[in-house]
Amino acid sequence: MRNEKKADIILSSNAVFTGTTHKPIPASIAISGNQIVAVGSDKEIEEYRGPNTKMYDYEDQLIVPGFHDFHLHLMSGIVMENGVNLSEARSEEEAVNMVKQYAEQHPDEEWIIGVGWDASYWEQNQLPSRFSLDQAVPDRLVMLNHAELHYAWVNSKTLDFCNINRDTENPPYGFIEKDENGELTGVLYEKAAKLVDDKVFDLSRDKERELLDQFLELAAGVGVTSVNDMYGDGNEKYYELFKEFDEKDRLTTRIHILPSIDFDLEKHKQWRNEFTSDKLRFSGLKGFIDGVVTSRTAYMVGPYADDPDTCGELVYSPEEIKQKVVEADKEGFRVRFHAIGDGAVRLALDTFEAAQKANGKRDSRHTIEHVETIQEDDISRFSELGVLASMQPEHMAQSEREAYTARIGKEKEPYVFPINTLKNAGVKVGLGTDFPVATLNPLLEIYRAVTRVSSNGQPWHVHESISLAEALKDYTKTPAYGTFRENELGTLEVGKLADIVVLDRNLFEVSPEEILETKVNLTIADGQVVYENKYSLKDEKVHN
Repeated sequence: MRNEKKADIILSSNAVFTGTTHKPIPASIAISGNQIVAVGSDKEIEEYRGPNTKMYDYEDQLIVPGFHDFHLHLMSGIVMENGVNLSEARSEEEAVNMVKQYAEQHPDEEWIIGVGWDASYWEQNQLPSRFSLDQAVPDRLVMLNHAELHYAWVNSKTLDFCNINRDTENPPYGFIEKDENGELTGVLYEKAAKLVDDKVFDLSRDKERELLDQFLELAAGVGVTSVNDMYGDGNEKYYELFKEFDEKDRLTTRIHILPSIDFDLEKHKQWRNEFTSDKLRFSGLKGFIDGVVTSRTAYMVGPYADDPDTCGELVYSPEEIKQKVVEADKEGFRVRFHAIGDGAVRLALDTFEAAQKANGKRDSRHTIEHVETIQEDDISRFSELGVLASMQPEHMAQSEREAYTARIGKEKEPYVFPINTLKNAGVKVGLGTDFPVATLNPLLEIYRAVTRVSSNGQPWHVHESISLAEALKDYTKTPAYGTFRENELGTLEVGKLADIVVLDRNLFEVSPEEILETKVNLTIADGQVVYENKYSLKDEKVHN
């Protein structure tokens, strides 16, 4: 019986990566409304063509499922995207000059916001001081986030504006750095930086709308159709903004929200019941166990190699963490924990195991974020407990390799950013950017996952590289599974929501280096074209 339902859009290419196999195939995809209604040969799809069907023929360009960023910080990311990027600075002086130039070019901005500096790349690895900023921009508010976003560098005016002085008490997790004389250096660690964050992100609703529009445009341009917005900057205050956009059909990227585990469980239940749409959905709880390696706040099994007096820091005591997770798990919440040090990863696994013993085994899909280091004994525990890993390959390349190894020690170095090791152990690994720690472009993460090229231009543990097909699936199919949406998203199959991306070349036919040059030619989100490169089509026909 001939199909009576005609497609709104039909995409065709000799290279369609559906996510159900390891290689692309020649195929056409018929879209009606917001769903994929057919995938097959031109002949099989012919019956879906109608007088108003828009036909796209991409010849040898690669069609893939929409990219799903498994871990980012949406609003803080787009704020910093508009600021000064300091990732190329190779000294404090160079960073200050970049800030000064930015300030001169943006005289009307109240805050000068930056991101990306890393003293590991500077001579003597010397942390910066507020005084160098004072000389360049004494009369402007300045907040410069470290590349990992776990500490910040500010000037004296900012300290005064935020009422931070030598008598200000450190927060429960983090500290206000002081020199040997008790003077503030201008570097604020972990939750001490939140004393400034609260001022930086005090934005009008109109400004927030403008920023969200910017993010959605940026995401569409790089093929990101779904994101997991992880708690980290008090982002729950943006949930009503997201809801406003959703209700007005202005969300062109699906947003999965994960508020802080520290909120009352009744509040979490309220959010879980409130955010249930296809484009805006509650997805679980986010917590922090530790910090980062560069500041020695990542929690390690044993002391740091370059500082035997510390093993890092825990955000909560092990007892507190377990209590929070057992209670949340009992109420059916999935939990995702930031855990970078091998000690933090072990504690996260212990915590999930405790929840399983207390509440019984269920399909919880609890997840550990980052997993930069791990003990060999803990690798198998992921699959035994059904725990996912959320990883960001570009973090590996951003880390100054020698400085990173000097921190953790050579005995831990064999299991650094162990993506392939975890996958070989049966662990589901979802990829993302941690935007704004890295740019929102998924292809950069895919390149790093495939090549393992690190900060010195050479592969860091080439045995941890994964295939292109695996990387694509880990950026599409696995995040869909990780958000309990594998029946709706992640692959190009009949009945799934039409989130589809067309790249300007077939990645399976080019060198890995060309992945970095690849651009998005078309992004379809929920059946609607949300980004299009008008010069990309070899053949475009509209049947009237």
